[in-house]
Order: sequence, then C-alpha cells, then structure tokens
Amino acid sequence: MKNFIRILKQGKPYWKYLIITGISLLAISVLNLVTPWKVRELINLLSEEDIAGKMPSIRNIALILIGAYIARAVFTYLYRYLSHVAAWKLVADMRVLVYEHLQKLSLSFYQDKQTGQLMSRAINDTAALEVLIAHAVPDLVTNILILAGTGTLLFVINPLLAALTLIPIPFLIFGGIFFVKKIQPNFRKAQATLGDLNAVVQDNISGMKEIQVFNQQKRESKRVEKRARKYTSSILRALKLSAIFHPVVEMVSSLGTVIVVGCGGLLAVRNYVSVADIVAFIMFLSLFYQPITTLARVIEDLQQAAAGAERIFELLDTQPDIVDSKGARDIGRSKGEITFKDVSFHYIPESPVLKKISFTAKPGKMIALVGPTGVGKTTIISLIARFYDPTEGQILLDGINLKDMTVASLRNQISIVLQDIFLFNGSVAENIAYGSKEASFEDIVRAAKIARAHDFIMDLPQGYDTVIGERGVKLSGGQKQRLSIARAVLRDTPILILDEATSSVDVQTEIEIQQAIQELAGSRTIIVIAHRLSTIKQADQILVLKDGEIVESGTHEELINQDGLYSQLCEVQFGA
Repeated sequence: MKNFIRILKQGKPYWKYLIITGISLLAISVLNLVTPWKVRELINLLSEEDIAGKMPSIRNIALILIGAYIARAVFTYLYRYLSHVAAWKLVADMRVLVYEHLQKLSLSFYQDKQTGQLMSRAINDTAALEVLIAHAVPDLVTNILILAGTGTLLFVINPLLAALTLIPIPFLIFGGIFFVKKIQPNFRKAQATLGDLNAVVQDNISGMKEIQVFNQQKRESKRVEKRARKYTSSILRALKLSAIFHPVVEMVSSLGTVIVVGCGGLLAVRNYVSVADIVAFIMFLSLFYQPITTLARVIEDLQQAAAGAERIFELLDTQPDIVDSKGARDIGRSKGEITFKDVSFHYIPESPVLKKISFTAKPGKMIALVGPTGVGKTTIISLIARFYDPTEGQILLDGINLKDMTVASLRNQISIVLQDIFLFNGSVAENIAYGSKEASFEDIVRAAKIARAHDFIMDLPQGYDTVIGERGVKLSGGQKQRLSIARAVLRDTPILILDEATSSVDVQTEIEIQQAIQELAGSRTIIVIAHRLSTIKQADQILVLKDGEIVESGTHEELINQDGLYSQLCEVQFGA
C-alpha cells in the first residue's frame, strides 16, 4: 500500500486522466445494470394480457437499451484509452526518474551491480506499473462497483434468493486470500530472475568479441539458457497456481447459479416469485459473480505490479555516498592547485589503498604518478574528482576542502582521459564536443589538432561526421585515445587528468601525444598516470608510489640520481 501511494503521488500530473477514467468506470458499471433490469420489465410486459397496448413501452425499452449500449461504448473507449495514457506517461516518468537517480549514485554503488539488473529495474519493472494503472486498478474498481450494484438489485428483486446466492462467497474469499499468499513470492522471484537473465545477456553482448575470440559461444549459450529456463520455471510456478485457482473459482461461483435455478424454480412453481424475476436474477447473477471470478487475474496483475514497484523504490531509496554537504558552494573557475593532506583511503576496511598521502600540485604544473600496478594511482584521481571521499585526511582545491564545494562545481574544474575509454555511438564531432555545449566546429577541429587526431579523422569516410559505433567500435585503440584527449582539451578546465593516455598508441603517436601534452603544460594543472615513463620525463614533479605510500618525489633527473624505485623502473624500460 505504501508503494501504491507513492506511485499515485508520482502520477499526480495525470490525475485528470484517472478522474475521467473513474467516471467512465462508474458509468459503465451503471450501464451494465440497465440491460437485465429492462429485460425484467420486458418479460413483465409480455406476461400481461394486453400486449398490443404495451408497444410504446416496449419501444421505449428498446430505445433505452440502444442508448445504453452506445453510451457504454463511449465510456469504454474513454476508460481504455485514457487509463493507458496515464499509465504509459507515468511509466515514462518513472523510467526517467530511475535513470536520473542512477546518475546520482556514487561509484561505490556500481561496484557489485550488474548493468543488466539495473536495466531490468529501469525498463521491465517500470513497465509493470502500466499493468497496475491501466488494468489492475480499473478492473478492481469496476468489479467493486458491479458487485455493489448487482448485490443491491438482487436483494431488491428477492431477498431470499439473494441471501442464498451468498453461500459460495466465503469459500471464494478464503480461496482468494490463500491465492494471494501463495502467488506473491513467486511473482517477486520471477521478477528477480528476469533481472538475472537481462544481466547475463547484457554482459555477453558487451563482451561478444571476447566470447568469439575464446570460442566460448556454447558456454555462454548455456548460461543464458540456464537463466532463461530459471525465469520460465519461476513464472510458470506462479501461473500454475493461477491455473488451479481460476477453474476452482468458476466452479464454486457456478453453485450460485445452481441454487437460483433450483430454489428459484421451486419458488416460481409455488407462485412466490415471477418468471421475470427469475430471468432477471440469473442475468444479474452472472454480473454478480463476474468480479469474484476475475479476482485471481486482478490479484495477479496487482502482485506483478507490486513486485516491480518494490524493486523500483528499493533502488530509488538507495542514497548516494557522495552528496553536497550543507552549505556547499559553487567555486567558479579555480586556479587548479590541488593539495592532499595525510589522505588515507580503503575500499575494504582491512585493505588500505592509500596511507597518509600528502603532496601539492601547483597551478600550471605537471605532476606524474608512477609505480607498480595496484599502488593507488587511479584511486588518487578518483579522490580528486570526488568519486569517493577519503577515509582520513583532506583534499583541497585552491585551499578549499572538496567537501565544502558542490560536486558539480568541482567536476567543472576537471577533464579526465581514462585508460578505459568510453565513446558514444555518435559522430566524431559529437564525441569530441561531449561536455562542451557551446563549442563551435572550429573549436572541435582545434582540439583534435592539439590531440593529434585531425589527420586520421579526415581520412574517415565522412570526416568529423563519421559515426563511430557503440564504444567507438569502428576505431583503433590509439584513435579512441586521441579522441578522448581532444574531448578533454576542448573542455578547457583548470585541471587535466591523464590516466595512461598513451597506453594504446604506437611509438610515433606517443611522441605526438607527448608534444600535445607539452603544449598544454603551463596552461593548466596536469596530473599524469603513466607506466610508459617516457611520457612523464618532462613532468615538474614525479611521485613514486609503493604499497599506498609516496616513497620518492622529484624530477626525472633527481629521481634517477637517487637510484631508488624510479631508477629501477627506468632501467627496466629503457635499459639504462
């Protein structure tokens, strides 16, 4: 119920559609009662001796029925269409809401989440709300109205027969309660297994190159088949209960008709009730039991929607770790001075990644981070961008603690070229201009030239208008890397972070990128992570990390003369 109320609040902009839907449902319910009542009047008229004199009344009954059928058709159209308008608009809103919330969540949230699972919540679970708004709730309202209306009229026609028709009701209610308790866990499990299936399919599509190159098609097909069959098993388990419940409900409800035929026929023979009342009673009785026989389907829809809503709101109730603190301010454009003061950090409490790190990157200077894999270099840049917060110590930008500025204004100071490059399925120009809304074409070309990407771009079929495919699949690793650098250059922020910016390029391209980096030196603070030490020889300061600590610091020449870890790394790479 709590989730249902939250859904209604989200659907507030579409209440006008739901109100018209409600009025239409009320009208349909009333109009459904007209036919049996008028048939009862017609039989009473035909039972009288002067039938010829009753023709005007019979004509009026026919006209009323025609009007009722036309009106019912109109109201049915309004109910069916407008309920779907409200439902699908709400689904669209919820999908956007879920996506926007996913964008707010910290990177720590995504460490143990599968993309397919999250997509399932954003797409499949939100679609269940359409069933709730357009089907389950209208059906529930309609059935309640029909049940109340026909029940009242049955007692008006003959209280004794009406009371007898209530005999099956307790059995139907008990069966409905039992059904709800049994089916809800099954539908919830089915929704979860569908998420698992989506997760595996999404992972496999993303890793199709690896699947094919390692000839793992059969293995992955079995994984998909296993989860597909698990979902099928879960949903069939729920549907099996439904298949049992439906005929049982119909059988029990049909006992009411048997009671009316038997007892009503006996009463008619003894002149306690008219034939017209018996006919009307049987017609009303089909309407009376209809809501009860459809109870199982309505419950199914409600349970599926409830399971989807539960998963949606579980995600929406997840709070990000990184949020603007109270009083956080927009700092405008910074100078780019970065200071680490005794910064420690861990992903897992028992495994510290950084230990009491302290250094200062002056504006316009190039700082290089080097060291073996896993010593915390990438973690440092993640802390600068505030993807995570330090577990101890402070990080300052121009003397201001990162926590005292808004996350948005902090990230407006930073451009990052990551080792794992992500390009969107758009044109070259669109990818370079990503993050620079007002960039002109001339600006894009200038950034591409700085990143040494212009020449290969002009060799592409449509130049800057060439669509590069999902994740830049049509480009080589070096080409993607240079586009990523151009994107960072175009953004023109006070801080530029390069994480293995030359890891996927050949020697000649590496030299060109080094030249590009040197052109940018002095105009912004540059933080470079590099395993290729040739990239960072010109750095103003090189920080050498080992086991989460800075063990050496200085220029290339100074560190070579210290004959320490950096010197050993250089000897391995350069043989000197």
